Amino acid sequence: MSTSNDDFDRPFDQPEEDAEPLQWSVLRKLCRTSVEHFASDQNESSVRIKAALLLILDQLDELQPLYNEIVKFAPHFDFDEETPGNGYRSFLSMVDKCIVHSEQICRQMYHQKDSMFSRKNHHMKEIEACSQLLVSLQTFLQYLKILYSWSTEVMSDGKLSLFILDHNVQEFLHWTENINQYCFYGRCVGFQYGNSLKKVLKTIGFAMVSYSEMYYNNDTILGRCANSIKYFLDPEARARRIVNISQYADVSFTQAFWFLNELEILSIVKPSLAINQLISIPPEELILPTLDGGIVSIPIPNSHIGKKPIHVRLLSSKRRLGMVGSGGIGGELHGLCDRLIIHTHGGGFVAQTSRSHEMYLHNWATTLGVPILSIDYSLAPEAPYPRALEEVVYAYAWALKHASTLLGSTAEKVIFVGDSAGGNLNLGAILKCLQLNIKRPDGIFIAYAPIFLDIIPSPSRMLCLTDSLLPFGFMIRCLKAYVGSDNKKSSKEHEIEECVKSDTESFAEVSESDLIALALSPNGDGANGAQKLVSLPSDSTLNSVSLTEVDGIEGPKVHVEPREYISRFLNMYRNSGTASVSSPVVENGCVSRDGNVSGQSDKSWSLFGWSLGRSNKDIRQLDMKNAKPLWEEFTIPRDLFLSPFLASDDMLAHLPPMKILTVEFDPCLDDCVMFARKLRSLGNKVTLDILPDLPHGFFNFLHVSKEAMEGVEFSAKRIKELLELEP
Repeated sequence: MSTSNDDFDRPFDQPEEDAEPLQWSVLRKLCRTSVEHFASDQNESSVRIKAALLLILDQLDELQPLYNEIVKFAPHFDFDEETPGNGYRSFLSMVDKCIVHSEQICRQMYHQKDSMFSRKNHHMKEIEACSQLLVSLQTFLQYLKILYSWSTEVMSDGKLSLFILDHNVQEFLHWTENINQYCFYGRCVGFQYGNSLKKVLKTIGFAMVSYSEMYYNNDTILGRCANSIKYFLDPEARARRIVNISQYADVSFTQAFWFLNELEILSIVKPSLAINQLISIPPEELILPTLDGGIVSIPIPNSHIGKKPIHVRLLSSKRRLGMVGSGGIGGELHGLCDRLIIHTHGGGFVAQTSRSHEMYLHNWATTLGVPILSIDYSLAPEAPYPRALEEVVYAYAWALKHASTLLGSTAEKVIFVGDSAGGNLNLGAILKCLQLNIKRPDGIFIAYAPIFLDIIPSPSRMLCLTDSLLPFGFMIRCLKAYVGSDNKKSSKEHEIEECVKSDTESFAEVSESDLIALALSPNGDGANGAQKLVSLPSDSTLNSVSLTEVDGIEGPKVHVEPREYISRFLNMYRNSGTASVSSPVVENGCVSRDGNVSGQSDKSWSLFGWSLGRSNKDIRQLDMKNAKPLWEEFTIPRDLFLSPFLASDDMLAHLPPMKILTVEFDPCLDDCVMFARKLRSLGNKVTLDILPDLPHGFFNFLHVSKEAMEGVEFSAKRIKELLELEP
């Protein structure tokens, strides 16, 4: 029998009510047959295999009624019949994927049981991992039932809200302590995604734990390498480390790890573009016309860090008249484009720049043939809300004013594009445009964006406890940093900013005086208007007279009780290997490997910026004993510009046409579904797409994943529809 997903009876297409899907029956049969085979074998591996198989059978019995109950109400939260998707459905789909994965593992083990090459110990660990995955998913479904019982608010579209606004959030948060997260980051990592993504996520997990050995540098280079090898060979050790990082690492680690994709070595496969130019916008007075015939001064970003230049990146597949970076180069010079894309990158408000997102921006610039201006807004915690929003608004206004003279566009039609945090910022910026009464963008495309920034109960938000790219701890710390509770900038952030600025990239710093000079030369005062739109050379740096600031920028018996078995298994994750010399040991509340930090040598050698020895003055430690709960003393203000979902119906009714794209297992899925439902009820033009088999942040995986590339190309199609370009 085939084990492909195509043969799996989908949960919402059952011919009979409460009928068990085919794959569940197949898994039950495989488990029972395998238990019979191993019944007479009493070595440790066989005993543990039988225990795990019996647990799987037990969990299937407990899961089925929960699963069938949720199947009945989950469709009530969908955007429409053509777009099925919400957090409830996502967990049901995750159960489906887990059943398929477990069936494949059981089938592989059964086919190799009599082979001389059978790896019984390996199969034991794989089967145990599957059993724990089912245990965790059963816990999730139990909590989903509770969430549904809390759902009382009816939205304007007549459907129940996915957000629980009138219940104690602390109970929801404490659920996280009762869920086994380890199983989602070890042997089963990425089981819910497309095949190409599984390898990518495994690699990212290994990179994260290896990097953490470097970042929390409490050991010699040999000790760190030994730990990295251990993480590569031992998925359970890797899972322990990932969960510990998620729970205890501070926001500076999140920043540093997310910035790694800006390393020069990772850009060698990056395709070339005709124009890829950095521009520094000075903080000068900017006047724009209002829609009622008046004028308005656009507020200069000033919160938290004062007035500083804003960096933006211009990307274009064509050299165009009046475009920065297109002068002084041979080849065809195209006329002004009548479209312009304003892009705002993701990164949890705390990390990444336009450079982090160049891969897919290159794809879109080439596919669409439209100039893209990507905004490098200031990052939290140094620059928390509302600094980034101020800068996005200001950069948009600047682009409107200088599109034809610097960006190669008449800006006849301008659209906003943003992923994750960038989508949130773009929505907030449009609301600011409505407030200022200036021209709003003509459309907006947002991908897997958080639209209600608050720790409120929602089914999809529990997905962060299973997410390899956006774990629960990362998400909470990013929110803390952005709303201002962690606004002290670490020295590491300064190091990161210096590293990501490439010496090979030139800035074009432009001001009003530069534009005057540009208009007058080299064609002279007598040149006509078209001739005055000359193009700045690609290596030019215009010295803005107003630019005075620079950015610093691990054996149970067969008859053991299931709950006792589960507890023992979790202890294996938590405690396995902690007595090893190369494993971290908690000493005085901090991770240490020899318990004698004070006796370490101060001598430190460096290779490519990494310390090869140990230096007390720059040591970082992962405090796992004294850490407070992530949500302690943490409140988020209810601000419509911070959480666009809270904006009044009148304001939301004036939003431009919107394309919303999200993915099946994204923690922000419910945000996108709820926002799309709300806009549709107000009469807005809104499209919602929910892509399967892809994770949050998949745009950056287009060159290593077929599914991700297809998602990026689909997104380009939606953007093209907003631009109203010819097919």
